[in-house]
Amino acid sequence: MTIRVLVAEDQAAVRAALVMILRAEPGFEVVGQAADGEEAVRLALELRPDVVLMDVQMPRLDGVSATREVVAAGAGQVLVLTTFDLDEYVYGALRAGASGFLLKDLEADTLVEGIRTVARGDGMLAPSVTKRLIGAFARPERTVGPEARAAVGALTGREREVLACIGSGMSNGEIAARLEMAEATTKTHVSRILAKLRLRSRVQAAILAQDLGLTI
Repeated sequence: MTIRVLVAEDQAAVRAALVMILRAEPGFEVVGQAADGEEAVRLALELRPDVVLMDVQMPRLDGVSATREVVAAGAGQVLVLTTFDLDEYVYGALRAGASGFLLKDLEADTLVEGIRTVARGDGMLAPSVTKRLIGAFARPERTVGPEARAAVGALTGREREVLACIGSGMSNGEIAARLEMAEATTKTHVSRILAKLRLRSRVQAAILAQDLGLTI
């Protein structure tokens, strides 16, 4: 299956390098390029790519705001790519519904695998980001509101099992193997969980599961 990618990056040289990497990789098609956040949203709505590779710092509309609009419109999964893994960028992007967060100093192979992972519906985080999120989960002051608890309580038993697996960082394939069901069925469960909990990405579902102590 060809993965259709929209590249949103305001620096022309960086954007060209990203496009070159993806065009050289079998199974990828760069369907559009955006030089600012507003153009990224417009093209995402028009082209409906599988993945939007989104820079954080862009003119006219920042990458976090653009991510929020793209995800809310269901116009593709968003993989945020930035130079700095500042908390304001990391948490802002994840709250906006990004499915992944990677740094620009990564190897080409890591970028390609990250896009493939997000296109499958799984989450992808840079190691430094993962460590900080784990540290945040360990803080005792993290709380979950009564509405979120009620929504989780309304999930079916199977959906709660899937949510616990997501909270443990499992991919769809790993969840399918763990719960002995087809991967397509796993994807359906994940989609229903996100809809019922009114979440924009599986990363947000993982954070909620961790907050509730739902892990395998």
